Amino acid sequence: MLARTGHGRDLTTSNLHPEIQVFTVKAICPWLNTILGFTTQGNSRKRTMAKKVAVIGAGVSGLSSIKCCLDENLEPTCFERSSDFGGLWKFADTSKDGMTRVYRSLVTNVCKEMSCYSDFPFQEDYPNFMSHEKFWDYLREFAEHFDLLKYIQFKTTVRSVTKRPDFSETGQWDVVTETEGKQDRAVFDAVMVCTGQFLSPHLPLESFPGIHKFKGQILHSQEYRIPDAFRGKRILVVGLGNTGGDLAVELSGIASQVFLSTRTGAWVLSRSSGGGYPFNMMQTRWRNFLVRVLPSRFINWTQERKMNKILNHENYGLSIAKGKKPKFIVNDELPACILCGKVTMKASVKDFTESSIIFEDGTIEANIDVVIFTTGYEFSFPFFEEPLKSLCTKKIMLYKRVFPPNLERTTLAIIGLISLNGSILVGTEFQARWATRVFKENTGLCSIPPSQKLMAEATKKEQLIKRGVIEDTSQDKLNFISYMDELTQCIGAKPNIPLLFIKDPRLAWEVFFGPCTPYQYRLMGPGRWDGARNAILTQWDRTVKPLKTRIVPKSPEPTSLSHYLKAWGAPVLIVSLLLIYKSSRFLEFVQGKLQGRFSPYQIL
Repeated sequence: MLARTGHGRDLTTSNLHPEIQVFTVKAICPWLNTILGFTTQGNSRKRTMAKKVAVIGAGVSGLSSIKCCLDENLEPTCFERSSDFGGLWKFADTSKDGMTRVYRSLVTNVCKEMSCYSDFPFQEDYPNFMSHEKFWDYLREFAEHFDLLKYIQFKTTVRSVTKRPDFSETGQWDVVTETEGKQDRAVFDAVMVCTGQFLSPHLPLESFPGIHKFKGQILHSQEYRIPDAFRGKRILVVGLGNTGGDLAVELSGIASQVFLSTRTGAWVLSRSSGGGYPFNMMQTRWRNFLVRVLPSRFINWTQERKMNKILNHENYGLSIAKGKKPKFIVNDELPACILCGKVTMKASVKDFTESSIIFEDGTIEANIDVVIFTTGYEFSFPFFEEPLKSLCTKKIMLYKRVFPPNLERTTLAIIGLISLNGSILVGTEFQARWATRVFKENTGLCSIPPSQKLMAEATKKEQLIKRGVIEDTSQDKLNFISYMDELTQCIGAKPNIPLLFIKDPRLAWEVFFGPCTPYQYRLMGPGRWDGARNAILTQWDRTVKPLKTRIVPKSPEPTSLSHYLKAWGAPVLIVSLLLIYKSSRFLEFVQGKLQGRFSPYQIL
């Protein structure tokens, strides 16, 4: 089992007199003063004031941000409106507090090795895909190990975040919070917004004609927790995403009938791939390289062919509608439920009546009791003032999906407002690692282009999208490996593959051809972790460990035809070839003798 230890280095010179210690550090490494936060005046040593950072939200991205602040010697204060950490991963029986929570049956769809913090692997006996309880346990272990909880103020709501009058010089923010009716104001050098993208339900009722005539129950998936209340009912689930598929499958076990409506269709993936290994573990740099260099049409064709070989999506009513972008969901049970008739796939909804629903293909389903919309969420930043409030909601405007481009000082970061074809947890951690490095710009650790340049580029891109010159990809899922490489390259933590092949071929092979696990970004550069190499080389051991719960003694295999073929196949083949060769030579000899004795005409 991996040892979980900090990865800071001991830079003290304890055998020297205190005054000589300061002189030695200053003389040998002048730049070390800035990193350690020391200043020297005469024979005294003073610690400079650490930058204060406000972290809004204590979910997955909030915990990442607190730790990254501490790694960079920043002083974080986290404000969490609920009574516990974990965000949506902290299950609650009801949604009365208005917060989005996981439903009870939820199981992660990214395996543990691909969805852990980069210097804190899951315990080896944790399942590869786990319940929300197990995942929250992991978050608790992470928070306790790095002592993060003492930096969180619970039951505290952020009311406003505004620039101070001297923002252009200081980059500071006024943050107003409220705890149990009492407001407080504080000044911060930087702000990290970690409220995520699941704030309020997107419920587009106006897009469905006749919805107000419908007399059945209407709800959004945010309100769903357990299936008990829907026993024996006819249910329509609108929207085929991961949540829509999960709810349709779970409800099919107790409902009279479940209908699943989709406008686009989706490719359905299983959590296990070849050999039964987690499908995420096939996400390698080698495959990512092929995707980038080979024609996209060829990649799409091979991918579709492979998935349709496993499951003919057209037969199951799941195929992607013509002209729509490919969409993928993870669901092991949906095809079986469709096959058994428990879930019926339907086209998009055209109209509602009092108890029936008319679909775009003209079919009608009567006596519908419940409609559950799994139509996503809207994100907002109510504590900001305009124009910052509107600007931050446009993903396309954020520099590398993190920094608003219109600020004179880069002291505001939006963490977790991303969609990836991989782990969001990992994405938020690397966003936070980069952001905290940028906040320390006065030390020259990291910087981004000037705000004028960023704003001009973002505005130009927005205009090109409006004119239809380029496609709006802000809602598409980013390529996990490419985005992680992009962020870590900014801070110097992207693994150098050619150098690794020279210095450590075994490790380099696993990094390039093995799964692109988060540990790769702790091998070098800032935040380097001594345990990263071992974590990479043992990642398959931790993958298999929770599966091997039944030890089967190996017994001698019974002798079979295949055994004899393996044992005697080669010798028999060689002898046969020799006999054939000798037989052919013998026939040639006989034919020669016969031809010398008889004339062809005599034979005829």
